[in-house]
Amino acid sequence: MNGRLGLGSYAYFWRHSERAPEPLTLADELRQTWDAGLDLFQICDYAPLLDFTEAELRATRAVADDCGVELELGTKGVAVDHLTRFAELAVILNARLVRSMVLPADRDAGLAEVEAGLRQVLPRFAEAGIVLALETYEQLPSTDLVALIENVADPALGICLDPANNVAALEHPRDVVERCAPYTKNVHVKDFAFTRTGGWIGFTLEGVPLGTGLLDLDHLLATVDPVGRGITMITEHWLTWRGDYAETARLEGEWTDQTITRMKEHLT
Repeated sequence: MNGRLGLGSYAYFWRHSERAPEPLTLADELRQTWDAGLDLFQICDYAPLLDFTEAELRATRAVADDCGVELELGTKGVAVDHLTRFAELAVILNARLVRSMVLPADRDAGLAEVEAGLRQVLPRFAEAGIVLALETYEQLPSTDLVALIENVADPALGICLDPANNVAALEHPRDVVERCAPYTKNVHVKDFAFTRTGGWIGFTLEGVPLGTGLLDLDHLLATVDPVGRGITMITEHWLTWRGDYAETARLEGEWTDQTITRMKEHLT
């Protein structure tokens, strides 16, 4: 795994949704990733994957191989049996990273139990050469996430850094980046901004095209050093529904193109 840019399922959120007249398939997204000049795709929170037969999984791997695209996986939760299954999926798909997150139910059960479960499952990841990256999220303060990583102290465990998520818990993105950078194995690249709601009562936190919002990309890249440290960066968006499919899909593709262009400028 080296430091490079890829696409993820959330870059196709609307175009593979039930609202699409002809939803994109996973194979379509892999081919479009290659067409965009990228060689990495993170299959993230893609529910049908758990129902794939082994033949379907191997067919997906074959499409990725034909396109020259490396795969990563993404899921939610840290239950031992669930993570064990994703380690198995990663082996079949030749994925070298699995992104997950500590859900509220996991947290409520106690971080000591989460830690014990990670210690139980991580040898399976390490044996297969797979990294498990837990994402920064508002459900778990970044201080607690870092403490969890430090307590487990396993090279197969790290952080998927997405500083936009923790804004909802009143954590400043720069603080999250600096706190989590030493343990970061994967970055979700998306920009975000606050806008006033109708009547000027309250705010909405939503996605915007990269470079037009509050994400300090220069600080993120300088602090994390993804290229120098071999950290993969996955493009995704918080694009809200725009009233009809055609306009929403157009913007989704446009935002992806803009992100790729801007990231290539920053990485060259």
